[in-house]
Amino acid sequence: MKWGENVLQNASSKSIFNRLPIYLDYLINVINDKNDIKYISSKMISNELEFGEVQVRKDLAIVCGNGKPKIGYEINLLTEKIKEYLGCHYHKNAIIIGIGKLGSYLMEHEDFERYGIKILFGFDLVEKEDIRNTPIRKFNIENLENLVKDNKIDIGIICVPKEEAQTVCNILIKYNINAIWNFAPIKLNVPKNIFVQNENLTYSLSVVSSIIKQQHN
Repeated sequence: MKWGENVLQNASSKSIFNRLPIYLDYLINVINDKNDIKYISSKMISNELEFGEVQVRKDLAIVCGNGKPKIGYEINLLTEKIKEYLGCHYHKNAIIIGIGKLGSYLMEHEDFERYGIKILFGFDLVEKEDIRNTPIRKFNIENLENLVKDNKIDIGIICVPKEEAQTVCNILIKYNINAIWNFAPIKLNVPKNIFVQNENLTYSLSVVSSIIKQQHN
C-alpha cells in the first residue's frame, strides 16, 4: 500500500520571516535570564545575533515601529509584537504524515506550541502507539477525510519517502489543507495558492560538509 508560489513570493518578505523567530528566541532568553532588563537596543540585538544593525532596525520597524532614541525597544512589548506578527497567538492545527524517526521527533517537539501550532494527529501505514498523548492513526483516505471534516487542519507535515511525497501532498490539498511543511527531498508541484516550506536535510548537510572542506583547504 502506498501513502496515497504563493503567499511569500517576495524575497524580502520571506527573509524577514526567517529572521523573526531568531529575534523571538533571543528576546525570550534575555527576558528569562535577566528579569530586570526593560529596554533593548537594535545594536545589542545586532551584536548578539551577528546581524547587520541596519537590517535589524528595518526588521523591527516593520514589526514594532521605531524604538526610543538612546533607549531602544521595550523588551516585553517588542516580544509580543513579534509573536503577533508571526501569528503565535493564532491557533493552528497540524497533522503529520509519516511517523518514522523524523515524524516521531516532530511529534515530541514542544516548541511548536510557542508558535500556536498543535499537532492533532499523526498518520502512518502501520499501527503505532500514540506519542505524547497525540493519536497515531493508520493512513487511509477514510481516516484522513473524517479527521479533516471534524477538525480545521491548517498545516500538513510530510515526512514520507520522496517517491510518495507528491501523492500525499495532492491528498492534503484535496482536503483544503493549504500550507505544507515538506521534509521529503523533492520539489512538490502545487497550485499558486498553496504555501510549501521545504526542509531538505541532505542539502543542509552538504552545505556544512562543503564549508568544512573549504576550511581545511
